Amino acid sequence: MLFPTKSAAEKRADFRTGLNSGKIQRFPGAHAPLVSMEIERQGFDGIYISGAALSADLGLPDIGLTTLSEVTQRGRQIARVTSLPAIIDIDTGFGEPMSAARTIQELEELGIAGCHLEDQENPKRCGHLDNKSLIGIDDMARKIMAAADAKTDPNFVLFARTDSRASEGMDAAIDRAKAYVDAGADALFPEAMEDEKEFEIFRKAVDVPMMANMTEFGKSPLLSAQQLENLGYNLVIYPVTTMRLAMGAIRDGLKEVAETGTQSGLVDKMHSRKELYDLIRYQDYNNYDQSVYNFKVRE
Repeated sequence: MLFPTKSAAEKRADFRTGLNSGKIQRFPGAHAPLVSMEIERQGFDGIYISGAALSADLGLPDIGLTTLSEVTQRGRQIARVTSLPAIIDIDTGFGEPMSAARTIQELEELGIAGCHLEDQENPKRCGHLDNKSLIGIDDMARKIMAAADAKTDPNFVLFARTDSRASEGMDAAIDRAKAYVDAGADALFPEAMEDEKEFEIFRKAVDVPMMANMTEFGKSPLLSAQQLENLGYNLVIYPVTTMRLAMGAIRDGLKEVAETGTQSGLVDKMHSRKELYDLIRYQDYNNYDQSVYNFKVRE
């Protein structure tokens, strides 16, 4: 119909090309399809689907309570409405190696361009909280091997995320990263680096594409995309930025309505009806509908 005609395979090829371009790819987080459409409109390179944001959207903490079906089906809804590649957070893979392999198959079929798999134990927690527990390197390597083996499209990008910096230190985190690449990870996601120097050290240690997480209120400084590109990073995500912006506006707006009894003072801050209709291509659907039902029955 009127959704973008670019295939999932084409999006995955675009993602691979972007990662190898030498220009950092910028992927804001989208917890809803409408948000991903606005991300594309603003000229970003792709969509990031955050496990933390999806959990929060369901009113749940980010501790691994979401299921494979909840995450993958929401991922499909978010990914399908734009021509941009989308990558998704699969936490610990929804189980052991066989479950991680099934997850990859589901993601490929549902049009996702890549994902990241992390080395925490369940119940997992946000990567920027303390006292995280990790599985052993060998156990994580087996998950990665199973996930990599499940891929049918070589352009699907499997990121291995390590949360070991906070609990084991930089040297151990780098050792884990190298083992994960040896096991079949296409790229790396070092979580919760504590300063720009740590980002630099990690980038220099391993020669595969690398993701940087610029989440607010976390352990990492908020470096610019240009700073990260200069350090050699290939991808930057802003996982919960759009949700935090939206919830801040919702909180303030509802507070004013509660206090004044009207939203009239908020109208100029709102996404207008015209802006919404333009974004979702309302007129295009109307035109399509008229083009289908414009026949006449002949006598």
